Amino acid sequence: MIKREIEISGKKVPFRSSATIPRLYRAKFKRDIFKDLSKLEKSYKGKTENGEELQIEDLEIFENVAYVMAYHADNSIPAKIEDWLDQFDMFSIYEVLPQILELWGENLVTDVTSKKRLAEVSGK
Repeated sequence: MIKREIEISGKKVPFRSSATIPRLYRAKFKRDIFKDLSKLEKSYKGKTENGEELQIEDLEIFENVAYVMAYHADNSIPAKIEDWLDQFDMFSIYEVLPQILELWGENLVTDVTSKKRLAEVSGK
């Protein structure tokens, strides 16, 4: 589990990434976070290199992922994503998105390392 505070619209917002995130995401949005984040990462890299804006669908994926990670860190936030988003001014996705992707990436590395160590300990 990895926890980090990210500043959005002048507020420090806690985000948490762990093995629970894919389940929470699937339960809340009925979608696969691995597919969505893969698509989002490709779009983000392509758009920033070409100076283009992200598509609405990509923005929605980002909002959903950010919300689930924020809820995982603090389940007292609003139950509806729209209410959670309303507390922020318009903010640049390009400022927050890389930090969310980095947090997710750190969690995946931690999971893989843990599984490798478990295999070594158990003699597999």
